Amino acid sequence: MNGADEVVAAAAPEGPPPALDWRFSQVFGERTAGEEVQEVDIISAIEFDKNGDHLATGDRGGRVVLFERTDTKDHGGSRRDLERMDYSIRHPEFRYKTEFQSHEPEFDYLKSLEIEEKINKIRWCQTANGALFLLSTNDKTIKFWKVQEKKVKKVSEMNVDPSKTVANGSVASSSSLSNPKIHLANGGCQSSSSLGNDISFPPGGIPSLRLPQVTSHETSLAARCRRVYAHAHDYHINSISKNSDGETFISADDLRINLWNLEISSQSFNIVDVKPTNMEDLTEVITSAEFHPTHCNTLAYSSSKGSIRLIDLRQSALCDSHAKLFEEQEAPGARSFFTEIIASISDIKFAKDGRFILSRDYMTLKLWDINMDSGPVTTFQVHEDLRPKLCDLYENDSIFDKFECCLSGDGLRVATGSYSNLFRVFGCGSGSTEATTLEASKNPMRRQVQTPTRPSRSLSSSLTRVVRRGAESPGVDANGNCFDFTTKLLHLAWHPTENSIACAAANSLYMYYA
Repeated sequence: MNGADEVVAAAAPEGPPPALDWRFSQVFGERTAGEEVQEVDIISAIEFDKNGDHLATGDRGGRVVLFERTDTKDHGGSRRDLERMDYSIRHPEFRYKTEFQSHEPEFDYLKSLEIEEKINKIRWCQTANGALFLLSTNDKTIKFWKVQEKKVKKVSEMNVDPSKTVANGSVASSSSLSNPKIHLANGGCQSSSSLGNDISFPPGGIPSLRLPQVTSHETSLAARCRRVYAHAHDYHINSISKNSDGETFISADDLRINLWNLEISSQSFNIVDVKPTNMEDLTEVITSAEFHPTHCNTLAYSSSKGSIRLIDLRQSALCDSHAKLFEEQEAPGARSFFTEIIASISDIKFAKDGRFILSRDYMTLKLWDINMDSGPVTTFQVHEDLRPKLCDLYENDSIFDKFECCLSGDGLRVATGSYSNLFRVFGCGSGSTEATTLEASKNPMRRQVQTPTRPSRSLSSSLTRVVRRGAESPGVDANGNCFDFTTKLLHLAWHPTENSIACAAANSLYMYYA
C-alpha cells in the first residue's frame, strides 16, 4: 500500500461490519417426511468446548452425544494456518464421535417424585492427556464424565506348534493326564519315567518358553463417570457453570446456588439462598446462573422478575446481597396480566471478555454492560408480532417456553431461537442494523423472513400461572407468516472462534456457517 492509499484508508469512516451470509453446513438426525419423533430423542442441551473442536448434545432420554471437528485435520494444517485462510473457502465440518448414557430415570421414594433422565445442561471442562471431561446434569444430579480413547488388545498369535495339536486345539500329549499310570505320590512331582512314556520332547529339548502374543489392533472410546454430585438440590437444577479457576463450578435451582469443587462430590457450599421463611411470601425465583469468564470471584444470576444480579464471592460466604442489580424500569401504564410472565429471563450468557451480559426473556434479547446498571445497552425484538396473541400463548402453555441465547466469539453478534424452527441473528456492534432470520432446515430455499426452546415445568412457572392446557394453535404475524407453536428452536450455541452456529430442532442438530 502506497502513501495515497494509506491516506484514503485513514479517511474512510469505520462503519458496522457487513451482515453475514449464513449457509447450511450439515445436519445430524434429520427426520424423513412423516417420521414421528420419539420424546427421548429430542435434544435438550448443546455446548461447544473451549476451542470449538468438539460439540456435545444432550437429549431427553439422558444420552450425551459427542461430535468432533474434522475439517482442520483434512486440510493437514494447524489451526493457525487455517485461520489465515479465507473463511469463505473452508467449510467447518463435524462428525459423530461417540455417545453414552449419562442419566437414568429415578424415583424419589421419600417425596414420591419421579426424576426424569432429561439432560438440562452440559458444560465442558479442561482436557488433559488427550481425554475429554464434561459435566452433565438432569433435574437433581450432576455427573462428571471422562471420555478417553483406549486401545483394544487382542491375542494375535498363540505360538502353539501345529504338529502337537489335535482338532480341539489342545496339545496332543495332554492325553497323558488321563492315563492312570500318571499319579502324584505324597504330594510330590510326577516321575520322570511316567513323563517319558507319554510326552516326547524334541531333540535338544524345548528351545524357548512359548507364550501368546497380544497386540493392539484398534482403539475405542470409553466414557467413565468419575464423580456424581447428588442430594444438594430440593428443586430442579436449571444451570451449571464452570469457574475460570478450573477447580470449581456452580449449580443453580429455583431458590439456591451451590458451589462445588470438581474433586469433591460429597459436599457443596450454598452461596445464594433466596428461599423465604414462609413460602407464601415467595415472589421470584432463580432462572439461570453463570460464572464470569475470567474473574473467578464473580458470577451473575437472573430471576423470574426480569432482573440480573452480579455477586462477588469475596464479600461474604453467603452472597444474598448483590454487588450490582440490572433491571429495566417498567414503562408507566404498560403493565398487564402477562407482564411478569414474559419478563422472566430464561437464559443469560457472558460475552467472551466478560464486559457484557446477554439475557433472553420471552419476547426480547437484551445486552447489558456490567459497568452500566441503569438499563440495557441494546434491546432486540425477537418475535414482537406475537404480542397480540399472548392470551393464546398462555392457553397452550407456549408462553412458558425457555429459549436460550448465545454470543459470537468476537462479541459483534447475538442469536436466539423462536417458533417454526426459526432462529434470529442480530448485529450488536455500534450502528449495526443486522437482523437475519433462518429456518433450521437443510433446504436451500429455507425461509428468510423478518420475524422469526424447551418447555420446563419448574417452580418459576407455578408462581405466575394456573395450569390450563389448550390446543396448540398456529399464529400469524403482521406479514402473514404462520408460526407453528409445536415446533420451536430452544437450544443453540455459537462456535467460540468462528461464525458457526449449532441449533437443535426436535431430534435434529443443524449446523450453519457464515
